Amino acid sequence: MAKEQPRQRTQAWLPLRRRRTDSSTKVKLTRCGKIVLGIIIIVIAVVILGLIVHFATCGKTFFYYHISFKVNNIDYDRKFEKPYSQEYIDINKKIVSLINETFHGSKLRRQYVKSHVVQVSRAKGKVVIHSLLKFKVCCKNKAAKFRDRIETILYQKLNGETGCLHIDSSSLRFSEMEMPTAENLLHTCCGQRTITYSGNRIAGGSDAEEGEWPWQASLQQNSVHRCGATLISNNWLVTAAHCFIRSNDPKKWNVSFGLLLSDPQKKRNIKNITIHEDYHYPAHENDIALVNLASPVLYTSNIRRVCLPEANYIFPPNSSVVVTGWGTSKTDGSIPNILQKATVKIIDNQTCNKEEIYNGMITPGMLCAGFLRGKVDACQGDSGGPLVKTDHKGIWFLVGIVSWGDQCALPNKPGVYTRVAYYRDWIMAKTGL
Repeated sequence: MAKEQPRQRTQAWLPLRRRRTDSSTKVKLTRCGKIVLGIIIIVIAVVILGLIVHFATCGKTFFYYHISFKVNNIDYDRKFEKPYSQEYIDINKKIVSLINETFHGSKLRRQYVKSHVVQVSRAKGKVVIHSLLKFKVCCKNKAAKFRDRIETILYQKLNGETGCLHIDSSSLRFSEMEMPTAENLLHTCCGQRTITYSGNRIAGGSDAEEGEWPWQASLQQNSVHRCGATLISNNWLVTAAHCFIRSNDPKKWNVSFGLLLSDPQKKRNIKNITIHEDYHYPAHENDIALVNLASPVLYTSNIRRVCLPEANYIFPPNSSVVVTGWGTSKTDGSIPNILQKATVKIIDNQTCNKEEIYNGMITPGMLCAGFLRGKVDACQGDSGGPLVKTDHKGIWFLVGIVSWGDQCALPNKPGVYTRVAYYRDWIMAKTGL
């Protein structure tokens, strides 16, 4: 420590001019450093901002491709025509698994989004798979190069023996698709929905969620809600015949889709209205009608079709079903803006025909649903809307059409619905569905 002290004194005795020069240089270097540091910070900020913008916009461009190929070791079965059949579900799982494996193991794994079998057709007794592929890409101007990479990967993978599938590589076809058409195909399977939640509580109902009941439509006369309807294809809806007792002129009606009456997602005009030939108001029998849209509505995540049951399908009594609509919450009440939903129970016709309930008025083409204690029911404005039930695979089927009842939610007066399975052949004859 004693040896260091003289050095400190010597430094302190340096000429005043020299000391000032050193101090000035040090200050200048500090200012220069601050400027350089500021520039570096600005550059870094610009780079980070650019990366944020890049990643925020990256993936916003979606590309869609249709592929088809024949599978030589699977015989065609007419059950493949039904997208809710176990045969269709099983083959879809196999194909999706194969395509997932194909791209998850490739350099395009980050761009690959999903695939889905949209159709199974027939060729020489074997199945032909038609599948849709969805990708997200950052650079739209590299579309041609991106397409070539996808095609190369597909031809390399879908060739001959591929797991449990024997693919005829010579049959492979690959093409691009526009987004609206592609999204329509991605959501073409009936009875499926984006949201899976449904409340247990329309009279006694609760607000629905966006996309919860994507087949629900509003039938409007001069843009005023009159009845509900159910989407069963891109062009057709099913509803109640009694909705048109005052006017069946299609030019006076239109259809809206979406959760809110005041802010519909889509609107369509009506081409024609088909009322069951044996419906005669004020009788309740054959209370069913079909609405043909003037232009097709394309499916989206929030607009989809429901599945129609087979003619011999029986929905067991006491099964939980859901009725939806924009009907009033009580007799002579006001119409809500947001779609309502309520869970009710199927009541067998024998019980519903008891003297204290409907005293023999329920025919085979009708179905009762609700609670004998009352409190939950369809009401005015719900007419024509859907009563639906899910199966064990989570697929929703149209059980009934809101038809009639004694006021709303009274004890021993459950809602009465048109039994859709009973009229399945009539629907097929009129629409081909």
